[in-house]
Amino acid sequence: MSKNIITISREFGSGGRTIAKEVAKKLGYAYYDKELVKQISMETGFSEGFVEENGEYASAKNWLAAAFSHLSFPGVMAGPSMDDFLWAMQRKVILDLAEKGKCVIVGRCADFILKDRTDCFHVFIHADPKARAERIVRRYGTSEQSPEKRLDDKDRRRRLYYKHYTEREWGMAQNYHLSLNSGEIGQERCVEMIVQLAQAL
Repeated sequence: MSKNIITISREFGSGGRTIAKEVAKKLGYAYYDKELVKQISMETGFSEGFVEENGEYASAKNWLAAAFSHLSFPGVMAGPSMDDFLWAMQRKVILDLAEKGKCVIVGRCADFILKDRTDCFHVFIHADPKARAERIVRRYGTSEQSPEKRLDDKDRRRRLYYKHYTEREWGMAQNYHLSLNSGEIGQERCVEMIVQLAQAL
């Protein structure tokens, strides 16, 4: 019996998105990444850029607010934040897409959102920081920040976001069926391994 849904979580610069796209292509599965962002944008009314940035990453402002969310202040209305609303809608969209059939979903805590489904295969892609730094320079070019700083910033914000909404540690092997080092194994072999296992399990 093959797994109908594959979630690909990844470190920034590990090539996880490219791997996910190739896996979907080889299996003939629907692929949800930018398409997922577009769907969430349509559901929420937020711009795709806003969803892209805030649906997977924590900002300093968001986490300062989250740190004090358990407190109440006279005259201040309590209620879900914009980030919580985005999370709820993102969760709804992912659950709806999973119901539509065979697919590969990139990031956005899909591994957690779909953790109770038995037809899912959860994968985490990581790589050595040096390999990731070289890849992001090749793919995105240089910026004012060093490649290492960009990696640290993206991974830290993604880790905080994941922890806040799942109460689990991002990247921990126990949360996934398979964890692959794309820097050592290579992207093509990662694709082959995911496809073979998804079909065999």
